[in-house]
Amino acid sequence: MNTYHAQGEVRMSWSQARLAAHSRAVEQVVREYAALPADEPVRLAKRTSNLFRPRAAHTGPGLDVSSLDHVVELDPQRGVARVQGMATYERLVDELLPHGFVPLVVPQLKTITIGGAVTGLGIEASSFRNGLPHESVLELEILTGSGRVVTARPQGEHADLFHVFPNSYGSLGYALSLTIELEHASRYVALRHVRFACLADLVAAVGTIMASRCWEDEPVDFLDGVVFGRHEAYLCLGRWTDSLEGQPRPSDYTGTEIFYHSIRERRRDVLTARDYLWRWDTDWFWCSRAFGAQQPLVRRLWPKRLLRSDTYWTIVGFENRHGVMATLDRWRGRPERERVVQDVEIPLSRTAEFLEWFLDEVPIEPIWLCPVRLRAASTVPGGGPPWPLYPMRPGEPYVNVGFWSSVPVAPGRQVGDVNRDLEAQVGRLGGHKSLYSDAFYDEDTFDALYGGAAYRPVKATYDPAGRLPTLYEKAVQAR
Repeated sequence: MNTYHAQGEVRMSWSQARLAAHSRAVEQVVREYAALPADEPVRLAKRTSNLFRPRAAHTGPGLDVSSLDHVVELDPQRGVARVQGMATYERLVDELLPHGFVPLVVPQLKTITIGGAVTGLGIEASSFRNGLPHESVLELEILTGSGRVVTARPQGEHADLFHVFPNSYGSLGYALSLTIELEHASRYVALRHVRFACLADLVAAVGTIMASRCWEDEPVDFLDGVVFGRHEAYLCLGRWTDSLEGQPRPSDYTGTEIFYHSIRERRRDVLTARDYLWRWDTDWFWCSRAFGAQQPLVRRLWPKRLLRSDTYWTIVGFENRHGVMATLDRWRGRPERERVVQDVEIPLSRTAEFLEWFLDEVPIEPIWLCPVRLRAASTVPGGGPPWPLYPMRPGEPYVNVGFWSSVPVAPGRQVGDVNRDLEAQVGRLGGHKSLYSDAFYDEDTFDALYGGAAYRPVKATYDPAGRLPTLYEKAVQAR
């Protein structure tokens, strides 16, 4: 890759070659889309996925967009990049960080693609100040359901598609490229872990930090937290720095040491920028314990290059297909288990209430907390929320609550009941849940919660023949 620290013509010579390659890749994708059977639903031929909801089996060919996985162009003066939709955040960080930039929000798992984070939802510890990934998008190049490629911006001819595309999960089309804002990165991130024995006190501290972007006179650039139990919870406060802050070397949680353990063990810490961004990926937060990867002997034998979320996802995919552990549990007389893998956005003012309810009703710990607030208070053309399919209220602080495990099905209950209880509680508290995992809403409720009135006319315009499944069909009916 050419350096951008020289003159503008260096940037242009680099980008022109990639722009030409991008144009060829787009032409190929358009041809392949047109060649797919018109009477079968279109799917992407992807090697990896971060979806946890089931998907219907497909035997026919999928749309291969794997070539669209690079940075096309970087403008360091403006702090803007044009990137391809299938570029993973691992690829984006590897290409942008050497030039001193990162996306405004880098979701926690390396194989999440930027197109997936925009047409779905992404979140991370910078979201309390930078919002959600789609809020940093200046322009979208989209292959629509009709097979036409359009360029959508916040205003203009395709503004309706631009605003409805986030949270549409590929039901309107696929992002071929995105022009995004970037932020400057430092060499390191200095961390401070603050313990709370009372959930209400933790939530109050979140409000203070979101309002002031500091805590006890220290600036805060990154904010998330972990609830280990009702009386033990932590906020993890990070800030960019070019110093090791007196630490002899940056901590390394990509091998034998485990990041989430350090939250309880260390009040202060320093990681390289890259290791901070991927601190959760090595152990899939804490979910690697389900595979024995946190046992000291297994840890020493497990190849370091396979300590990453897509390895664990491959194991989960195998279990989903073959049910080996479920069969063993039945042989052992153990109760059936219900998967409870969700991220939900709760208004900050109701977060303590939700956590208390959750700890009473759902036997899952730890719990991840990630504060978030929309960057912009603007509305879509003609009025309404800026992102109608996930209508968080502009100006209101929220906390993303993430919990990823399974629970035994209690006597007299059935699989799905705990998730339905969660959906009802989230709705009562004025929140929303992400749609990457199981959803049980009836169609009318789903339509009201996820912007059906805004979605339907855009769907009719950009996918008039219905080649792509609707959002409800994808998110709830698993089509």
